[in-house]
Amino acid sequence: MQTVFESANIRFVKITEELVDDYLMMVNDIEHVARFIGERGTPLTMEEELEFIRNQKILHPHTYSMIEKATGEFIGNAGFMNIKDGEAEFGIVITYAKQNSGFGKEAIKSLLDHCWNDLPVDRVYLEVYIDNRRAIRLYEKCGFTEYQRTDTDIFMDILSPAKAG
Repeated sequence: MQTVFESANIRFVKITEELVDDYLMMVNDIEHVARFIGERGTPLTMEEELEFIRNQKILHPHTYSMIEKATGEFIGNAGFMNIKDGEAEFGIVITYAKQNSGFGKEAIKSLLDHCWNDLPVDRVYLEVYIDNRRAIRLYEKCGFTEYQRTDTDIFMDILSPAKAG
């Protein structure tokens, strides 16, 4: 796996079929992970996950897998999708074993730096379930602000330092 960029504790690599077992373990953890990334209550199959990986690589080339530098262990996936007209949608998912370890904040800050410096993006937006309080607090700590709310979701965004200033 070739490193695209890195932060203090994380290597960011392209999404790869090499990590399919790690991806499946993460997305099939319905209680701790999957319930926050989609409305699905059944595990994905190997074939479904491989198809998802192939599509991600083509449709969203700025999404990455995160690898812990110290251990070489899989942390999760994160990145930018739907890049258009200077805007990008952000998403992040961290495997349960690596949650509450500071990786989320480090990853978001590093990904935003990468975005502002290397992508034609001035605004990043996201959607988070209203009951995912931990994620909402983390996004706020990283500079995202709420701009819309429904009964089930909160929509947040952040502007590049150049655009915000």
